[in-house]
Amino acid sequence: MIIKQLVVGPLEENCYIVGDEKTKEALVIDPGDEPDRIIDVIKDNGLKVKTIIFTHAHFDHVGAVGDIKKETGAKVFIHKEETELYNGAKDQAAFWGYDLDDLPEPDGFLNEGDTVRAGGLEFKVLHTPGHSPGGICIYGSGVVFTGDTIFQGSVGRTDFYGGDVNKIKASFKRLLDLPDDTAVYSGHGPSTTIGREKRENFFAGEV
Repeated sequence: MIIKQLVVGPLEENCYIVGDEKTKEALVIDPGDEPDRIIDVIKDNGLKVKTIIFTHAHFDHVGAVGDIKKETGAKVFIHKEETELYNGAKDQAAFWGYDLDDLPEPDGFLNEGDTVRAGGLEFKVLHTPGHSPGGICIYGSGVVFTGDTIFQGSVGRTDFYGGDVNKIKASFKRLLDLPDDTAVYSGHGPSTTIGREKRENFFAGEV
């Protein structure tokens, strides 16, 4: 499995390019900004991007989708409960003082239990609300891409529109049920493991 992590944009969001080493088919998770850098990594590694997935639709995670879709022809997927946030991302960005291009319409929606594929790689969709209503994690092959549900040592904020502290507690607890050696790739900050977060995450004492 190929995993390329790019820290993009002023909020230092993690975009991931995940590909099958044999087929070179790939998906992009959370292309938030700096589309030229993302496209360069796709081309440099000879990857064929079929799918763009958003763990959630806050503006810092979605800003580069138009250019990536135009370059690759990939289809765009979000959870249906993120539709309102996705449609309002441009206004949300403006509130924070940033300019966002118009976003393409999603090509489809991901639901709990769906399977996402890139070549021979398979990932399951976990609906993990709390940071936002339609937050999802993408789990498989010993890794989980968690967006802003869980970070190294902390969890996502719940004071934004659609956030819910009780739901993020449930989502956090669910993620801790994954195997300890599962690598965690989150929306901001360094990677970690489920086992480390069980031991060291301050939020573990809250659930």
